[in-house]
Amino acid sequence: MTDRDRPWVMRTYAGHSTPAESNALYRRNLAKGQTGLSVAFDLPTQTGYDPDSVLARGEVGKVGVPIAHLGDMRALFEGIPLERMNTSMTINAPAMWLLALYQVVAEEQGADLSALAGTTQNDIVKEYLSRGTYVFPPGPSLRLITDTIAYTVSTLPKWNPINICSYHLQEAGAQPVQEVAYALSTAIAVLDGVRDSGQVAPEDFGQVVGRISFFVNAGVRFVEEMCKLRAFAALWDRITRERYGVTDDKLRRFRYGVQVNSLGLTEAQPENNVQRILLEMLAVTLSKDARARAVQLPAWNEALGLPRPWDQQWSLRMQQVLAYESDLLEYPDLFAGSTVVQAKTDEIAEAAYAEIERIADLGGVVAAVESGYLKAQLVGAHAERRARIESGELVVVGVNKFTETEPNPLTADLDAAIQTVDPAVESEAVRSLRAWKDGRDPAAAGAALDRLRQQAATPANLMDATLACVRAGVTTGEWTGVLREVFGEFRAPTGVSGSVGTAIPSEELVGLRHDVDRASADLGRRLRLLVGKPGLDGHSNGAEQIAVRARDAGFEVVYQGIRLTPAQIAAAAVAEDVHCVGLSVLSGSHLQLVPEVLAELRAAGAGGVPVVVGGIIPDADARALREAGVAAVFTPKDFGITQILRTIVEEIRRAGSAVV
Repeated sequence: MTDRDRPWVMRTYAGHSTPAESNALYRRNLAKGQTGLSVAFDLPTQTGYDPDSVLARGEVGKVGVPIAHLGDMRALFEGIPLERMNTSMTINAPAMWLLALYQVVAEEQGADLSALAGTTQNDIVKEYLSRGTYVFPPGPSLRLITDTIAYTVSTLPKWNPINICSYHLQEAGAQPVQEVAYALSTAIAVLDGVRDSGQVAPEDFGQVVGRISFFVNAGVRFVEEMCKLRAFAALWDRITRERYGVTDDKLRRFRYGVQVNSLGLTEAQPENNVQRILLEMLAVTLSKDARARAVQLPAWNEALGLPRPWDQQWSLRMQQVLAYESDLLEYPDLFAGSTVVQAKTDEIAEAAYAEIERIADLGGVVAAVESGYLKAQLVGAHAERRARIESGELVVVGVNKFTETEPNPLTADLDAAIQTVDPAVESEAVRSLRAWKDGRDPAAAGAALDRLRQQAATPANLMDATLACVRAGVTTGEWTGVLREVFGEFRAPTGVSGSVGTAIPSEELVGLRHDVDRASADLGRRLRLLVGKPGLDGHSNGAEQIAVRARDAGFEVVYQGIRLTPAQIAAAAVAEDVHCVGLSVLSGSHLQLVPEVLAELRAAGAGGVPVVVGGIIPDADARALREAGVAAVFTPKDFGITQILRTIVEEIRRAGSAVV
């Protein structure tokens, strides 16, 4: 069998609105030649809330499918034989819970559990650093990961229980060396945790190593990204051989899937995203010695909003043309013997290993998360990248160079160029949740939760107790709620305070500082900006960059991190006596959450404080927000942060005496 006969697993990351709608989408994609599933869960599911939670308002079904209980999981995979499927589930803090749901549905289908193949992402470290869907503190989170890995090694031997995920690290600003070093440091923490737990016999530890997979990012710098993957493979082989004594070459193999870069996709001239995606795909497929085992591609219009099925099909067809029409898979590695490639690979590997040792000196990756070191490094790196784009040093075609363009037929009707989710999805999910609870045995659910609570306070593996909860009809929010009681919750460092002064000095920034100073003098005190993240959206990169640049420009900045209710944001605005509230929403929930913040501000007597909003916001939604009272709306095409802040100063001046 040649590589052409068996190319990488082809997936599109998908899931939205309801389990039934997502099931229909999966079936269509499989009929089009997709060879695996990649499930996107909505933010309430990712953070362990049921649809009726106050924090779930506006978020249900927006960025993925809501899964609140076993009935939802049944509907999601109705008619899809899980025994013959390779399923990737992008889920982290509640990974054990979603895997248990998946297993029970497979059992109900009559599947052989030993044949189940797929992956739970289950990498909580990058959630603290970049994605924001963490729930518990690092210690208990690592315990859940350890329990899941130990369980799968014995019961689900073809399942990848963790996907060490460097993808979001690059999205948060990581350079290749940082992406490699932070991901491998996470893998070391996980493997050490499993080894030290005593749940896996030493002679079976190689099987643990062999089930560890990675999920990486590939940017548009083709040569550097390809060499990064070769460095990843070389370092993984070295670590598993030297640190863990694994002698079997197959078990030491660097096994990774890839979602190519979304950070570099642009709202301006979005048709350019097609060639960006293609170049990024080549970086992870062209070199046979470092080829991805699974590839999923974003759609050309990701920077505009939720892709439609046709857009996802376009991305799938890119993979199919490369795999089945080109001769790429017919040859051995094309770069073997290249001195250029080898030199770049060695450079990345050596620098990454040095950073791994630095993290070890700090006490390991968990200590480096808790101290804020890793987050500060990422925020700083991302700020430097943004500054280089704004200065023109880093060219982004269509954004800061070659901006002249012909009318784009793909976006002639922007309101139809993306998919939207019916707001009724949330109320239907709440109704369905109540019906599910009414139809279950409450005594059985209560007993299962009591068992989970008791065992969570002991060193016991929690997978059996979790499976019992699934079978008793427990909900996602109930399972997570019990563990919140036992483990507590956690707020990760923002990394903002250690990243002031990263902007490249420019006349524009100097001018902004003068504007801030003059406005502060006129208003009698230093301008104060509150940067808020309402709802469950954990994509905090933009908010962090606004906060860092605002401090560079002379603002006093209030930034309390992610996952705040509108009421909490309004209360902070009043308590901190701010001149402006800046909201960042990238989950598509702006039409629900922003008006709630406005209402809370009015109720608190702060209705005169200007509110500005940033996010992936279609034009029609931006008009609606301005009509609701928002002073300004910013989208990815507004890449100049200094100019955004200049607009904020103007809005503060316009508000005049109406500030708090």
